[in-house]
Amino acid sequence: MNSGENLYIWQAGDWPNWRYDLSALTGLLTEVSRTQGVLLGRLADVGLALRDRASLAALTEDVVKTSELEGEVLNLESVRSSIARRLGVEIGAVAAVDRDVEGVVEMVFDATSRSVEALTAERLFGWHAALFPTGYSGMSKLAVGQWRNDAVGPMQVISGPMERRKVHFQAPPAAMLPAETSRFLAWANEQASEPMLIKAGLAHLWFVTLHPFDDGNGRIARAVGDLFLARADGSTQRFYSLSAQIQRERRDYYDVLERTQKGTLDVTGWLEWFLGTLGRAIASAQTTLDAVLIKARFWQRWAGAGQGQPLNERQVKLLNRLLDGFEGRLTSSKWGSIAKCSPDTALRDIKQLLELGVLKKSPGGGRSTGYELAD
Repeated sequence: MNSGENLYIWQAGDWPNWRYDLSALTGLLTEVSRTQGVLLGRLADVGLALRDRASLAALTEDVVKTSELEGEVLNLESVRSSIARRLGVEIGAVAAVDRDVEGVVEMVFDATSRSVEALTAERLFGWHAALFPTGYSGMSKLAVGQWRNDAVGPMQVISGPMERRKVHFQAPPAAMLPAETSRFLAWANEQASEPMLIKAGLAHLWFVTLHPFDDGNGRIARAVGDLFLARADGSTQRFYSLSAQIQRERRDYYDVLERTQKGTLDVTGWLEWFLGTLGRAIASAQTTLDAVLIKARFWQRWAGAGQGQPLNERQVKLLNRLLDGFEGRLTSSKWGSIAKCSPDTALRDIKQLLELGVLKKSPGGGRSTGYELAD
């Protein structure tokens, strides 16, 4: 950046006059719309209660995965409980929810449930404050709810140890942010001249290129993109997670982002990647919907299990864990640990479910017996 050459996209003389080849993107736009229509068609047939559960699954994945991309691992059950409460979905015993989880959930909900409302600096400041309720990121104190000031140096995206660090990107100086963010927000709130899905991809790229906060820029950029996707869907409910798909393809994401931010203002390549990833995210939601329907059919079948004695809270909790995709082998010791009961109580719970045909022993031996759903 000291050579006088334009190293980054925001240094271009005609920044931010985005260019793209719409004819090259038409096929992807058509395919994404088709995939979206298939998903929404299925959802229209399943009823309100199951749509809410499908939304619960998608939003839970979205919150967890957008945080994972930044190296923050949130408690899945805590996230699920927080979202279920907001959706009014009954999930049985709920987990404790800490402030960090609530902050990400609040941001995601605000972006999607209020997508038609204007995107303002105050709204972005609120999202940032929700992400960092203590005013710290780890041990670093942040300027929360305000644009960064570069007090400790330029905003850079780096990797590697200090002695061999690689600078992948350097954001515009803090002095440029008032004008740059005002220009971005004016564009965000004007009537779209481009297809809304294109605008979602541009908004994500534009915001993450400005990198206007001390921390949390990636999560907020994805929330900004989700806001425009919600506008494109014309729905306040989310049934797919772009963040989860980006997390699955994170190496490609960072590669194409770096190439784009060091390239020209022709961002056709970025939009091709964005739309392709979006299409795969929507297709993946079909699997999530399948799991929701399987779970509903399971409980319809076993609602009367126990011959007049309903399944207890521990059994319901563990069966739901299995239906949600339990990792590893479920043993009696794990049952007791999760259900917070004695080994004898865990064995009685399991024995009853074996006798009813709800559970079966897992194939294979080992030092302890494993159990799984019978169907």
